[in-house]
Amino acid sequence: MPTLYAIKPAFQTLLRPLASRLVSAGATANQVTTAAMLISVATGALIALFPEITPLFWLLPLVLFVRMALNAIDGMMAREFGQASKLGAYLNEVGDIISDVALILPFVLVAPFAAAGVVAFAITAMIAEYAGVLGVMTGGGRGYDGPFGKSDRALALGIIAALIGSGIILPSWFSWVFPLMAVLSIVTAFNRIRAGLHRANS
Repeated sequence: MPTLYAIKPAFQTLLRPLASRLVSAGATANQVTTAAMLISVATGALIALFPEITPLFWLLPLVLFVRMALNAIDGMMAREFGQASKLGAYLNEVGDIISDVALILPFVLVAPFAAAGVVAFAITAMIAEYAGVLGVMTGGGRGYDGPFGKSDRALALGIIAALIGSGIILPSWFSWVFPLMAVLSIVTAFNRIRAGLHRANS
């Protein structure tokens, strides 16, 4: 199924010069990966501490974009500049999950979202990513199938955060947004498992 991940090659092309400059400056892919995680955790913690300051939610779209850029850059540094490592693989996958959880959970503190729906989305997002990672173990390669991968989650969360940051009072029916995203994440996990098995058996 289609996903925003399809635009990643074009995004990487724009960022390749920056990746090259970082390598020239002595930076490593693992440092960039760690920076993306720490920025996400710090942002999530700040918003969780001061949820009543709604303009802080404008940080989320910015950080989500920066995180996607850093994730693209660390991948290029690893593949194209010989910085790939086993530690980097762990940092990349675990860092993504930690970042997702850190940026999703603060929405528990915002009306009309229910804690159960937000937590369900955080859990199913992790399941979707784990389903993609398992493709490597089964010989089908890392799965990035949609419809609700990392980039799609970032776009959705960014839009919601921008509405909150703008001071808009969200209608009560918005309480269904996170449960809906949880369902889409489960569909994504199923698609990644199915596609991974197909690739492994073909």
